[in-house]
Formats: sequence, structure tokens, C-alpha cells
Amino acid sequence: MNRRQAYEAQQRRRSLSIAGISTALVLAAVVVLVPLAPGWPAVRASFFDASVFAETFPTLLQAFMIDVMIFAWSVPLILGLGLAIALARGARAPALFPLRIFGAVYVDVFRGVPVILTIYLIGFGIPGLGLPRPWNSPYIWGTVALVLTYSAYVAEVLRSGIESVHASQRNAAICLGLSERDTMRYVVLPQAIRRVVPANMNMLVALQKDVALLSFIGPVEILRQAGIYKSLLANFTPYLVAAVIFLMVTVPATRYADYLLNRDRDARS
Repeated sequence: MNRRQAYEAQQRRRSLSIAGISTALVLAAVVVLVPLAPGWPAVRASFFDASVFAETFPTLLQAFMIDVMIFAWSVPLILGLGLAIALARGARAPALFPLRIFGAVYVDVFRGVPVILTIYLIGFGIPGLGLPRPWNSPYIWGTVALVLTYSAYVAEVLRSGIESVHASQRNAAICLGLSERDTMRYVVLPQAIRRVVPANMNMLVALQKDVALLSFIGPVEILRQAGIYKSLLANFTPYLVAAVIFLMVTVPATRYADYLLNRDRDARS
């Protein structure tokens, strides 16, 4: 190890020591000071009841499977529609100009309207037309609302990835005899999708949390089930249980997304 490497190793150890000490001090302050608050006993009884936690955890975990199922069937629909909108926005042929306008309007509308408002408008509005079963299901129209909203965000991420591919790549492919369609399929899209995987991973983490918003239109998933328990037990601990279950999924997914971002950054440097 040369002097430069030894110095960098010393700086890393020093940074880790400072970070560890400051974290320990903050945690100690929280542990010591929070219980001194006048209302802490009431808060502890309402939000941190161990018996309620143990009683509600299995049922809430089972209800969370509904969130997972909605997430699972929404993701391929979001990716497919997002890719279609991204390609529409990037269409270059003059005859496809209406598609570009449609793509721009679509993205502006569904990125501009809050997710919860889209869920309300679609989840209550379309079943209000008097459709027969199963076409009045809140699962169907809640999924549609999520797909419409998140595909707008994914489309913009994919479009940025497509535009990040240098024009020389397209020109080289065309010189080799590839058509515009094959150039997009075999040259541009593989590079673009690989570049935006980290950003889309973060989008999927946000989607997993926003699935809980469907509880407002009927599905008895984890958030609604926690609300039912809160009413039955007159205790807010079930909401804490729901938060812990979400963290069990979102924290590893977020760390993996960070890993992908760092790997992509290191590959570009």
C-alpha cells in the first residue's frame, strides 16, 4: 500500500468513526428525551402496543399480499404502455405527428394530476356507469388508474434514455442497412433501457407504496385492513404494523436501486 492509498484508507476510517459516533449520539438523544415528553405514555399505548402488534401482524401481512398482486400485474402494463408513449413522443415521421401530440398531452395530463385524484375519478367514475360484474370491480379500475399515472412517468424516463443514445449510433445502423424500425429495436432501445433501469427501479418502489391508495375506493388491502383494526381495537398500532411491512419490502428494493445507480455511475466514470 502506497502513501496515497494509506491516506485514503485513514480518511475513510475517520469518516466512518465520525458517522458512527454522531448516529449513536442522535439515537441516544431520541431514546432518552422522547420518553420524557408529557404525552409519551399515551402515545406508547396508542402506537406501540406489543400485544396489538402481535395480534394484527399475520392478518395485515396476508392483506399485504393483495398489494403485491396488484403491483405484480400493474408493472408489465405500466412498462408496456410507458414504452409505447415514449416511442410515440419520439416519432419522427411527419405522418406520425398526431402521435407525438397525443404522447405529450398524455404525459402532461397524468403527470399533472395527483395519483389519488386519478384513482378517485376513475375508481368511482367508471363503475358509476352501471357496468355489470366484474367490470365494476375497484381492483380493475384502481389498477387502470395506477397504470395510467405511472406509465406517464416511465414514458419520460424511457424517452430520456432513448435520447441519451448518441445520434452516431443511429447513423451507423442506417449505414449498415438497418431500417428505422430495426435501428430502434436492435440498437437504440437495448442501450436506452439498460441506462434507465435504476431510475425505473425507484419508480417501482414508489408504485409499491401507492398501491395502498386503492384502499380509498374499496379493496381491502393492508391500509384498509389496518383501518379496520384501528376501529375495532381503538388503537393505532395496526398502522405501525403496516408501516413495518412496507419497510420490509421497500428498504431492500431502495437499496438495490441505489446499488444500480452507483454501478451505472461507476461504469460511466
